[in-house]
Amino acid sequence: MKKFALITGASGGIGQAIARRLANEGYSLYLHYHTNEQKVMELIKELNHLGGENIPIQADLSKPNGYEKIIPNIFSIDSIIHCSGASHYGLFSDLKDEENLEMMNLHVINPILLTKKLLPKLLFKGKGSILFISSIWGQTGAACEVMYSTVKGAQISFVKALSKELALNGIRVNSIAPGAVNTDMMKSFSPEEISEIVNEIPMGRMATSEEVADAAYFLVSDQSSYITGQTIAVNGGWYT
Repeated sequence: MKKFALITGASGGIGQAIARRLANEGYSLYLHYHTNEQKVMELIKELNHLGGENIPIQADLSKPNGYEKIIPNIFSIDSIIHCSGASHYGLFSDLKDEENLEMMNLHVINPILLTKKLLPKLLFKGKGSILFISSIWGQTGAACEVMYSTVKGAQISFVKALSKELALNGIRVNSIAPGAVNTDMMKSFSPEEISEIVNEIPMGRMATSEEVADAAYFLVSDQSSYITGQTIAVNGGWYT
């Protein structure tokens, strides 16, 4: 029987890596994107030979009720992977009000409402998984990324609470907290800043998207059948 997973933010580095990992394990995919349609269509072309269905879905999750455009495209579902994300680097006092609201919509409000709307499909099956790609900063907080830390921390709290509510229904809820990952999100940092970050990481390097994807597959697969309400740190020992 086919398994279907929704990946939001599937055009990003981590989202693409998760899509490749799941497709190679036989999943059919709903691949959400906001503006980067080209990357998602290239990804679909890459994955089509694996035999699964790969369905692109466009929606702006930074806007109120942006999740509503996703719902009509979802039929069967086994896993929901919330991977959409963006960060603003700078002083909290300089962040515009609309930027704060967009961060809340993108990372917290739309993912929560999307999860709520899709829950009946998971409950009907009596089995499934929900996964958030959170962040190391959701665990410990970071100066100059105050709002990003806040919304990522909210994701982790949501995971802890919802996992307890759904445990008897066979639905597991977990999150991953990556540290520094070698994706386009790091391009806003200079080589000198990246070098300073890497020097702080005990393993002496950034993570690859594939390493995060491996953890994601583990958490949505039956290999983690007795794991729920957890946040798995993929950070090279940066924060323990």
